[in-house]
Amino acid sequence: MSRSPDLWSYAEIARHITVQPETVRNYRRHGLLPDPDVVGGGHPRWYPETIRAWARRRPRHR
Repeated sequence: MSRSPDLWSYAEIARHITVQPETVRNYRRHGLLPDPDVVGGGHPRWYPETIRAWARRRPRHR
């Protein structure tokens, strides 16, 4: 699957919220991450706006 600059993977989400990609995967496994906007080739992707909105609502753990 080609990478689109308009869609974020686990790695881009992790950079945005300053955690490791595996943490973002765990968030998804536990239902804490919004459903992907697009799934292509088995790879979930999110629009940056989806993640920014989620990150603003996300409880802080630190």
